[in-house]
Amino acid sequence: MAGDPMRLLAVLLMVLLISSCALPSYEVQKAPMRRDKAVVFDIDGTLTPTPMAIFTAREDAAEAVRAYADDGYKIIYLSARVRQLQSGIPGWLEAHHFPEGSIHVPQNPEDSSDPAAFKKRILDTYKARGWRLVAGFGDSSTDFQAYRDAGLQKNRIFALKHEGETSCQPGTWARCLNSWSEYLKEVYPGTGVRKSRWHGE
Repeated sequence: MAGDPMRLLAVLLMVLLISSCALPSYEVQKAPMRRDKAVVFDIDGTLTPTPMAIFTAREDAAEAVRAYADDGYKIIYLSARVRQLQSGIPGWLEAHHFPEGSIHVPQNPEDSSDPAAFKKRILDTYKARGWRLVAGFGDSSTDFQAYRDAGLQKNRIFALKHEGETSCQPGTWARCLNSWSEYLKEVYPGTGVRKSRWHGE
């Protein structure tokens, strides 16, 4: 019986540790009248080289996201990362010089079990609050499904190839990109961001 209180204490500490690692739900604000355009970015495998490389940023990823932010777009970071690793996201974004944006992550087991449905629900909330989604970037089939189901046209959905892979994950997308550097060199239909703005010409 003497070991039971210690076991209970250990379990309690573990629960507190896990709960402290989760990010709280981010409230979706109503879109302002003249600045109502938003761009969606997955994080793991999209802004990072692979889904598991969560401490590394892809080359030029921050610059690509900032190009949209500097042009007045609302930035939405939408990740299905597990609760135990969510708390590091804001610090990681800041440390790698990504612009400010709204961060949305799963809040319960239901969200985690169906990433596409979770992401669609968040995007539908943005649309209901007056935001217009103009582009979505992801690396997984669930990203592409969520963007499509939320109403993004194929020419506004972009796939990022994982480092070391030969192709992008299957799904509905306009272009499979090898890197963010490749994206910054071109102008795609529907993005609304000019090359001259990116390169300061």
